[in-house]
Amino acid sequence: MAPTSRLYDALHTYLSQSQKHWRDVRHLQTLCWMMIGLIQSQNVHLNGFGVYVVSRASYAQSHQRRFRRWLSNRRIDASGVHHLLVSQALSQWGSERMYLSLDTTVVWNCFCIVWVGVVYRGRTVPIAWRVVAQASSTVRLWTIQRVLRQTARVLPEGVVVVLLADRGFADGKLMKYLRENLRWHFRIRIKRSFQFQLHGQWHKVSSVQLQQGQAYFTVMVSIGKTNPYSNVYLAFAHDQLSDENWVIVSDEPTTLQTFAQYRLRFQVEESFLDLKSNGFNLEASRLRNKFALSQLCGVIALTMLFLVLQGTQVVASGQRRLVDTHWNRGMSYLKLGWNWIRLAITKQWKIHLLLFLSPASDPQPAIASKRQCNQSFQREFTVLSSFLSS
Repeated sequence: MAPTSRLYDALHTYLSQSQKHWRDVRHLQTLCWMMIGLIQSQNVHLNGFGVYVVSRASYAQSHQRRFRRWLSNRRIDASGVHHLLVSQALSQWGSERMYLSLDTTVVWNCFCIVWVGVVYRGRTVPIAWRVVAQASSTVRLWTIQRVLRQTARVLPEGVVVVLLADRGFADGKLMKYLRENLRWHFRIRIKRSFQFQLHGQWHKVSSVQLQQGQAYFTVMVSIGKTNPYSNVYLAFAHDQLSDENWVIVSDEPTTLQTFAQYRLRFQVEESFLDLKSNGFNLEASRLRNKFALSQLCGVIALTMLFLVLQGTQVVASGQRRLVDTHWNRGMSYLKLGWNWIRLAITKQWKIHLLLFLSPASDPQPAIASKRQCNQSFQREFTVLSSFLSS
């Protein structure tokens, strides 16, 4: 029996749930081998996948051509397969609020990837993406809307969604689309050059000068003097630990909890590290075709989902310390799942499938640094009644 046969069987069973998306069973088989190559090599360089493939082909070039044809085949819908499986993974979310992170990343100064993921226990699990042929990380509104519509179709019906986004997405038209079309809430950081209307007067965001440890929350205001958008709330704070000013716009009344909610957005930065230098090393693929790159993102997204599900199962079954050297959890669920799969291949254990992501709080929150963990409890804020008196 080949060392990877148990992993192949598990992946084939998992991906076969999307049977309607496979016009040819060979497409499914090739996807399984690509995911095995990703997991084993920890790299997306197609030349390295062939050494893990069990087939009649003998030459490495044959395997490379097979994978490149798969990525260029427009009859294969990698995102459709992923949407079906991530929809299933989120189907038991229930009444808990779901936080989504929206961000972009640029590869090779040629392509910008718009990425939406669900915040899950220290990382974001990808839901939808779109590759745009441009060097800038700023994308058009209709591109963002298209990704958000794809995301909305995947989410379970009735779930309460809060979108988190950085300053590059601070756009009144986007806020209106989120509130009126998608019925989502939002927490978006805005630039200090914005203006807001309070008690009939317009003020610059930069005019709110706070000392370290101070916070200020507005009543309902309008933002953007040129194209004003009404009925939103602002939260200002000067963090004494990072010595940084924060300005968050929300469709719901703001409190100190607003900053804790927005901080969840930073988990997408960790996921981008997993996508690039700290995990799959996307840029090693050297793909310069937009469609093929989008297909490859689908393969990576499926692999991420599969590994996070494995990591969730490892923690739930009390076997984390078999693959994590830390006393408290010091690895992401992705890396836990990754290590578990490689251990299972070595030990020739059966690989069990977990199908659902739990909305429950993390039973073992990651503590990579005790100092940083202790600092997080030292944040104190003095809430001002008026910024004019500060």
